[in-house]
Amino acid sequence: MSQQITIERRKAVKHLLRNRDDMLVVCGLGSSTYDVYAAGDHHANFYLWGAMGGAVMIGLGLALAEPDRQVMVITGDGEALMGVGGLATVAAQKPNNLSIAVLDNGHFGETGMQKSHTSLGVDLAKIAAGCGFVGCQTIYDYDGIDAFIHKPNDPSGPRLAVVKITTENPSRALPNVDGVYIKTRLRQWLGHQPC
Repeated sequence: MSQQITIERRKAVKHLLRNRDDMLVVCGLGSSTYDVYAAGDHHANFYLWGAMGGAVMIGLGLALAEPDRQVMVITGDGEALMGVGGLATVAAQKPNNLSIAVLDNGHFGETGMQKSHTSLGVDLAKIAAGCGFVGCQTIYDYDGIDAFIHKPNDPSGPRLAVVKITTENPSRALPNVDGVYIKTRLRQWLGHQPC
């Protein structure tokens, strides 16, 4: 018997980011970026454009470079599937300040809502566990999101949650798409010189 999916993507992201303090957030390509921006722009948001499959690795880089800060990657099932090798690299590095939330609607939303592999039986939480993640879970309700966000700095290493969301397709909320601006804004917020 399958679980009823009732989580709406925008509400899920707002839930993930409430009380975020100075957490760094890397957004995956497309809908994840729109969702994070709709939840509220922040200098610590790193929006990706044209970098499908790269969100997890950028999150890993930030987690290693900023070990005293929490880092969350918010991405979709399509991008997570494309970057499975990145999950293995994260598991090998074991940064305990990195959390990954995969918004899984079982579809490729940016290309016409074709079914993704997760709607055909692929389980991203099991893939992450197989890579070596200790903290993996699949979430079907907002209480599960609350439990996930209230466990930062798991000493066993990075955490991954697959958040099962409905297939709704809310209107796009577009942040600034200038990559240099996004990078410079984050670097300055972290106290680094622009490069």
